[in-house]
This record gives sequence, C-alpha cells and structure tokens, in this order.
Amino acid sequence: MTRVAVRPAMVQWARERAGLELGALAHRFAKLAEWESGAAQPTFRQLEDFAKATHVPFGYLFLPEPPAEPLPIPDFRTLRNQPRSGISPDLRDTIHAMRRRQDWLREERSDSGVPPVEFVGSARLIDDAEAVGREMRRTLGLDRDWAASARGWDEAVGRLRAAIEVLGVMAVINGIVGNNTHRVLDVAEFRGFALSDPLAPLIFVNGADAKSAQMFTLAHELAHLWLGEIGEGLSGFPGIFPDGGQVESFCDRAAAECLVPAAELQAIWPEVKREASPFELLARHFKVSPIVIGRRAMDLRLVERQAFFDFYEAYIQRERRQRPATPGGDFYRNQSARVGKLFATEVVRAAKEGRIGFKQAYELTGLNGGAFQEYAGGLGMDLP
Repeated sequence: MTRVAVRPAMVQWARERAGLELGALAHRFAKLAEWESGAAQPTFRQLEDFAKATHVPFGYLFLPEPPAEPLPIPDFRTLRNQPRSGISPDLRDTIHAMRRRQDWLREERSDSGVPPVEFVGSARLIDDAEAVGREMRRTLGLDRDWAASARGWDEAVGRLRAAIEVLGVMAVINGIVGNNTHRVLDVAEFRGFALSDPLAPLIFVNGADAKSAQMFTLAHELAHLWLGEIGEGLSGFPGIFPDGGQVESFCDRAAAECLVPAAELQAIWPEVKREASPFELLARHFKVSPIVIGRRAMDLRLVERQAFFDFYEAYIQRERRQRPATPGGDFYRNQSARVGKLFATEVVRAAKEGRIGFKQAYELTGLNGGAFQEYAGGLGMDLP
C-alpha cells in the first residue's frame, strides 16, 4: 500500500488549526500520533479523509510549511481585554461563503443600477452613539411596542431580521457552516460579523446563540454597518457587553438604545422595580437578554452597580449549568434565516431568467437540486 510522504509538522498544524486534540481524532485515525511524530505515514486515502476531518485544503498538507492565513476581515473580538488570535476553519469558511454572496449581489445590483443603501457609512465614531441608535430604530420602523407584541423571542428575532432586510441588508442567522449540522459554530469564538458595502451590506449572526442574544447581535452588527468600512469586522463579547475598543463600544451603545430606549425603560422601571425578577420581566418585554436589561438599568442609574453585578454573576452561573441548544428544526423554515429572503429572491430570479446556471445558484445558496426548487416554490417563484 502506497504511503504519502507528508511532513509531520504539517499534519500537526492541520489538527491544531482545526482546534482538535489528538484524542478527538484517534477513533478515525489510529496512527495519527505516529504521523505527527514521523514514525509512520498515511496512505493517500487516509490523508484525504484527514484533510476533510480538519477542514483544511488538501493541497496545503504538501506544503513545506504552514501557509500564512491572514484574517479575512478586521477582528474586534477580545478576551480579557486582549485581542484574540486566529479563527477556526468553521468561522473562516463561513466568512468566505458570505463574501461570495456579497460579491455576487454587489455585481447584480451594480448591473441593475440599484442605488446604494444610504445609511451604510453614515455615522462616525465621534457621533453620539445613542442618537445613532435612535436613528436605527426610526429607520427600521420599530414602534414602541413592536417587541412586546411578539409572541416570543423567535418571532421578535424574525421581525427584526425582516425589517433589516427591507432596508437592503442581507441578514443571515445560522448556527452551522452552511447546512452541515456536524459543523456547529462556536458562540465562544464569535457572536457575529458585519461585511460593509454600500451596494450589498451583510450581517451574519451566530444562530447557535440564545435567541435573546441574537436580538442584541443583530442590532449590534447593524450599528457596524452604520459606521461603514471602519465598522466591518468580527464581534465576540463573552462578557457583559463588548470590550473590543472604540468601535465595539460605539456599536454596543447604539444597539442598546435601539432595542431598549432609555426613555422607555425609565418610564417602565417604577412599575417593575419591586418585582422579584425585574430584569427577566423586562427582558420578556423588550425581547433581549436579562443581562442587557440589567446593564442598561445600571448605566441609567436605575440600580446600584453591586445589585447588577450580583445578578450578573448568578445569571452566568445558572446559564453555564444549562445545556446549550443544538441548531436544528425544520430544514426549509431554517433557510429563511440561513439564506435570507432578500438574497434568495435575487438568486432564484437570476436562475429563472437564465442569467446564472443552476449549479451557481446551488453554490450561492447552499441548496441543491430539489431543495433549491422547493425553497424557490416557497418564495412563490416556481422554477421550470
């Protein structure tokens, strides 16, 4: 049986790049430790399988040393106030897939003479972030009780995402890479990202996160688009609110004012402040995390700092004990969030008119054959 002369260091690099321990792959590659030490070599088929398991391009394994892989977009994520290093293959593949969508839609809209989305890049970091948040809410057309009237977080997130798409923004919520349920996106790695472009702006929210957190991330990433090019990048805020510097702080304040207006919270607070769980009660009203409500109440001096931090520590401990939800549900209903009606409609129309082939349409949407046909039918755009 022919063995492949691959450098041990490249095998180890591929595994570590995927964030995997030796034990995580031992059941599939019994001699992996020997490949990494140089005591044994894999067969061609084994190396192909290993590349797939680690999500590394097969050709990379034959390079003399690991290639430079610069981050595809700016990184605002921090961990204990320090920049985070590197990203996983899952996140990298997701960013590249969204870039391909954006590039295609930009060209499509440019050829059709579609005007730029006016608000992209309309804000500056020296502007009042809260004023930008109020402008975001006005532009989205959100009335005072829009969130309270929603039957739950699912409906509220859906309403907000739809309102964002009406503005001409691709708003994608997905907790996995494409439609691969074996590649769940890690909330600890990132919450979302924004790809700024005046013709084809895009927001991506990690759908593996809690629905209440997705609400805040949608608004947070929309604020990134308001900043334009300087706001394009990755967001990840494991703590109370983002701590990634001036840009994240700006987007944090704008999102908070958009979703939980100070005037509205101050008006409601006297009615709930003596309740046993005022933050949770208001969270259901505004359809955001109780942490966002608590932090907002503290910043507006409605509660003492110690009261908020006591609640925060107890809430985080309770949250850690709960098993995280695995992304799932109805496949076709999920596509509304994973692909987005705005983008899907453009792709289906282009395929229907013969401007792109079905193969390209499948690649752009991540839907193949019958799945693409059925989803198009659900949009009211039956294909021949």
